Amino acid sequence: MLCKIDKYLRKLYLISGYFAALFLILVATFIIIGIASRIFGFYIRGLAEYSGYSMAAASFLALAYTFGEKGHIRITLFLEKTKENIRKFLEVWCLFITTFFSGFLSYYFLRMLFFSIKFGERSEGADEIYIWIPQVPVAVGSVIFFICILHNFVLLIYKKNKN
Repeated sequence: MLCKIDKYLRKLYLISGYFAALFLILVATFIIIGIASRIFGFYIRGLAEYSGYSMAAASFLALAYTFGEKGHIRITLFLEKTKENIRKFLEVWCLFITTFFSGFLSYYFLRMLFFSIKFGERSEGADEIYIWIPQVPVAVGSVIFFICILHNFVLLIYKKNKN
């Protein structure tokens, strides 16, 4: 059963990475349109805000995929110098702390999203869109990242107990 869940979660991280790439393409598109609009003498309201929203979405949606592909900065240089039994303890401790803080982060992003919807909060930019619209991919990305960290933590504990 753990293998089946692992397979589906890795697919979720990959899909999250694809959405992050899509938002990066949107960032480039908004910037190019902004540059072209200045060259041709017209102004499109909110392009700077939209590129910022897309960058935030890309950053958070890419977290889980990048962590799964071991692309995050890790403490491996430090861990390589430690003894085997201390290394396993440190890995468990680090993933436990990371699980806690990523859960804390995702909880507050979801809470922020809830309050933005509840109060009908609008952006302060030129476009004045509802702020919950760009907050959705950020909150979803943080939740997927929490799931990824928790997944790796469970796998590490399972592997440690199996040995």
